[in-house]
Amino acid sequence: MQDIEILERKTLAENAYRLELITINQIKKGKTERHDREVYFRPNGATILLIDFDRKTVLLTKQFRLPVFLHGEKDQLLESCAGIIDEGELPEHAIIREVEEETGYRISEISPVAQGFMTPASVTEYVYFFTGKYSPEMKVSEGGGEESEGEDISLVELSGREARELLLSGKLRDVKTILLLQHAIIQNLI
Repeated sequence: MQDIEILERKTLAENAYRLELITINQIKKGKTERHDREVYFRPNGATILLIDFDRKTVLLTKQFRLPVFLHGEKDQLLESCAGIIDEGELPEHAIIREVEEETGYRISEISPVAQGFMTPASVTEYVYFFTGKYSPEMKVSEGGGEESEGEDISLVELSGREARELLLSGKLRDVKTILLLQHAIIQNLI
């Protein structure tokens, strides 16, 4: 383990979440290096690939994402259902809540896949990955996300074949969705 000394912390912004400039001394191979790092303190999240195991379909969400647009992508982002874990909430409970908010499906059967940092160089968020069972009879509401949060989410149901083709074509741009679809293919879930 490298020796780290935090020299200074400066809040650059504190709107939805805090962005800090942190100055550190890092001792590597006996030499001290000084670095400035911007760190975005974002809550942990959870994501899930919804699978209808009988019909061999997956359910994805599609919505506008400003950073994606700013990167030059004009289409809405196709992605697995995801959301922030509220303080004191378990990842499993958070993703079940998010599924109902975003898709309108009330699910109960989920399985953990993986967990980890998505952008460890600059964002504190830790993400929990799941697969979960859905079927048409589990639809209990319209879904679409939380209007108060500016969400306008549509659903895209794909056959396993369509999902594989989309993955292999390189057209998917969301890493969490790529990871979950790869898992589903490797495990023969779709």
